[in-house]
Amino acid sequence: MIFKNKQVVVTGGTGALGSAVVARLLESGATVHIPVFNEDELAHFPHNTHERVVMVPNVDLTDEALVQKFYDGVGEVWASIHIAGGFDMSPVGETTASAFDAQMARNAKTCFLCSREAVKAMRGHGGSPGVGGRIVNVAARPGLEPRQGAGMVAYTASKAAVVAITQAMGEELAADGIWVNAVAPSVLDTPANRAAMADADFTVWPKPDEVAATIVHLASPDNGAARGAVVPVYGKA
Repeated sequence: MIFKNKQVVVTGGTGALGSAVVARLLESGATVHIPVFNEDELAHFPHNTHERVVMVPNVDLTDEALVQKFYDGVGEVWASIHIAGGFDMSPVGETTASAFDAQMARNAKTCFLCSREAVKAMRGHGGSPGVGGRIVNVAARPGLEPRQGAGMVAYTASKAAVVAITQAMGEELAADGIWVNAVAPSVLDTPANRAAMADADFTVWPKPDEVAATIVHLASPDNGAARGAVVPVYGKA
């Protein structure tokens, strides 16, 4: 019960990866706070009625004021895990400025705003080395290896920004004992991805629970030293 009595935020907590992360956190004793924007996702979320899950509706993570209000409502935060984001795939010649801006907002801006507010909350409960807290961002393989981002330049740029945010904050916050890390998945083995890429070899894709295991370790008190890392979670892909 390594997370017992600890408050953990999970953005994107109702999705496939988010649900796997929430399940592991609940097994380890955490109270999980999930900002919800699209309430349609709740129909498939398996932890709706759990006594240690706090769902907060109508939170647009691109809205600075709403993000501040959400974190103020959580109070003392041990860990903040940022899974929420978006995907867009189109050739560069067909990528509009608005599509580029949307990817930067949904992936990079949400990561920044949530990380910033999490830091404020963590500093509110001591901030001494080894006590401050944990932040885990979700980048993507093209963000770590941009040459793999051909045909999805806006998405790749936004996830590369997540990598940069992670590494810069990891250095800045080290003295506070706030470890900032990220994972960079390849394509996850989810029903939606199988449907979108029906001819792919699903067996090489990492499973959401496998990626969740890495995320939860990085967010845990057991992670006593890793900071500023972007961990590839590619499976066999």
